[in-house]
Amino acid sequence: MLGFIRPELQELVAYATPPEQSTDNLPEQVDYLDTNEFPLDLPPELKQKLAHIYTEIVLANRYPDSGQFYLKQAIATYVNEQLPPHQSLTTASISVGSGSDELIRSILLATCVNGQGSILVAEPTFSMYAILAQSLGIPVERVGRDEDAFAVDLKAAQGIIEQGSVRVVFMLQPNSPTGNALTAAEVAWLETLPAHILVVIDEAYFEFCGQSLVARLADHPNWLILRTFSKALRLAAHRVGYGLAQPELIAILEKLRLPYNLSAYSQVAAQFALDHRQALLGDIPQVLAERDRLYQSLKSIPQVRVWPSVGNFLFLRLGEPEKATALRDTLQHQGTLVRAIADGIRLSVGTPAENDRLLTRINEYFASP
Repeated sequence: MLGFIRPELQELVAYATPPEQSTDNLPEQVDYLDTNEFPLDLPPELKQKLAHIYTEIVLANRYPDSGQFYLKQAIATYVNEQLPPHQSLTTASISVGSGSDELIRSILLATCVNGQGSILVAEPTFSMYAILAQSLGIPVERVGRDEDAFAVDLKAAQGIIEQGSVRVVFMLQPNSPTGNALTAAEVAWLETLPAHILVVIDEAYFEFCGQSLVARLADHPNWLILRTFSKALRLAAHRVGYGLAQPELIAILEKLRLPYNLSAYSQVAAQFALDHRQALLGDIPQVLAERDRLYQSLKSIPQVRVWPSVGNFLFLRLGEPEKATALRDTLQHQGTLVRAIADGIRLSVGTPAENDRLLTRINEYFASP
């Protein structure tokens, strides 16, 4: 053990993504259905235009715009399209990070470090909330979800809130890995939380589910909404996320943001994606149709319990966690990567061809003696 390392970090498990075996053991063709990315790359003609912009506009020897002025303007325009006519957000209500992860870390730095408080999460959910908190020495309070619809145990959550240590509540809408949207009861509970608790609503999959609480930010100074360009807008490689909140809260996050935290290439790509959002988001109905096809097909397999989803992914269980791991390993060996998590499997919706291969392999798996 290295004597200068904080002891608790020795026990911390880092976030990991498949494949969990050497890529040398994977077949030549691999279907990446494990990280909830959009199944299609940018269209070739848009990719060519973006490459031209990189060449003509971005100067590799110059630092990027530290304030991300033009990108924030583009985000404000996009978000305001989703608000009622009497509401609008300005750039003062936006903070941009290297993925949502950087913003989550800034939130934790602003609220809980130095023994100031704990966070509350409802598991299973996105593991980075707890991982980042633990890396900063912040306690994590956990409540469960029911086994049928994965609704949050609000009674247990309220009990923890009343103990007085929680400073941040994280909710993912829709939740990952389970794919369920926030219920009316959950939203109502979030609205009752006192002003000294920050409510973080992660809308990473907003464009797929079409449900957002952004219109309620005006009434809740203690709410913050996270979003990302990594999913529906197809820029996972560029790592761009953004937070939306009232200006007073955003100003604090801006103080914690590292200088030049987002590369010029990522800023340009994100602006470009928003400029062409109609074309990019126009493929979402195909993804949703494929999601529903996968759901119906998996639902017909007796050994599988699969849940409906409003995201671009599905969650299933096979009874025992070991069975999920065995199926994951078999699919991985055949070239289909899925994620074993929460005693089950989360699989991303792929292209029709990728989904066909997935279904064929799962059916063959359960048909074999």
